[in-house]
Amino acid sequence: MLTEKQQAVYRYLKQFIESRGFAPSFDEIRRHFGFQSFQSVQKHLAQLERKGYIRMGGKNQKRAIALVEHGKSSVLLPMAGIVAAGSPIEPVEQQETVDVPEDMLGSGEYFALRVKGDSMIDEGIFDGDTIVVRRQGTAQNGQTVVALVDGEATVKKYYRRNHEIELRPANPSMRPIIVTHGDFTLQGVVVGLMRRYR
Repeated sequence: MLTEKQQAVYRYLKQFIESRGFAPSFDEIRRHFGFQSFQSVQKHLAQLERKGYIRMGGKNQKRAIALVEHGKSSVLLPMAGIVAAGSPIEPVEQQETVDVPEDMLGSGEYFALRVKGDSMIDEGIFDGDTIVVRRQGTAQNGQTVVALVDGEATVKKYYRRNHEIELRPANPSMRPIIVTHGDFTLQGVVVGLMRRYR
């Protein structure tokens, strides 16, 4: 999965190549993003190449950046509403879908939720992100889950201990939610994350 900055660099490369028919130079990339050095450009391009999104040419080829066509199809998932990364909030059904890469999914049933709040920031899940969830009624300790607590939806790390379940935030300033079985319904396990770069 790409970081926000890697996504932005990839999008810039794609738009540049599609509109002009050739890749931007390192200096054009540096100036577009305000990088202080060519080393920053090289670092981002190397990460994109390592993750299989681009292919770099030889050292003497100034514009030898090629996009790798993955040929991957996508799937439209229902956007099931908003889930809290903070205090639980009521899930809201929305008439909306989200386009998800097929290779993010395996067998089973999936849905998407938009995140509200910042209790999962140390897991890289931020306010406004879209999470992809595999619908299932069980989870392993340490997995990130979507759960209903007293009928209200929340996303947290799941830990089961004896007769109670801890829903732990990934933000040291927030307290975990401790629930008993009667208060708790597991909706699914988070398997993917999508973010719109602002």
